[in-house]
Amino acid sequence: MAIYRIKFDKKRCIACDACLVHCKVSNKVPIGLSLNSLIAEGPIADKDGKPSAKLKYQTCRHCKKPECVPACPNGAMYQREADGMVLVDLDKCDGCKSCIDACPWTVPVFNEATGKIMKCDFCIDRVEAGLDPACVTGCTANALSFVRPE
Repeated sequence: MAIYRIKFDKKRCIACDACLVHCKVSNKVPIGLSLNSLIAEGPIADKDGKPSAKLKYQTCRHCKKPECVPACPNGAMYQREADGMVLVDLDKCDGCKSCIDACPWTVPVFNEATGKIMKCDFCIDRVEAGLDPACVTGCTANALSFVRPE
């Protein structure tokens, strides 16, 4: 598992989708695709009968033993040894979609425009510059936080 992770505080989330929008803009994600998701179930009644929603934020988990990596026949999906990040080498990706089929979370997505795979990489360029991923920065309710190694 990657040494980084995104922590979700469902009590703070207001389901505004700002995290999704900031990710799409920062990563130039085409219409119809998303590298993360905010799933809202409800409304449901809480223990006092008040309406609420069950919220779940999902992005790539950068698994300790990612199933997408060995599924890629070209070695385009790889895991960095230094930090456990699961990344895509676009020069090697032929868009076969094997990684999508292998991922239990169906995180990788196929970009029709490029014929390549896209997936959350925690905005690695931002992280390496000392910044937080775009979804975390854009979260208006501070429901997302980026956890770095101590």
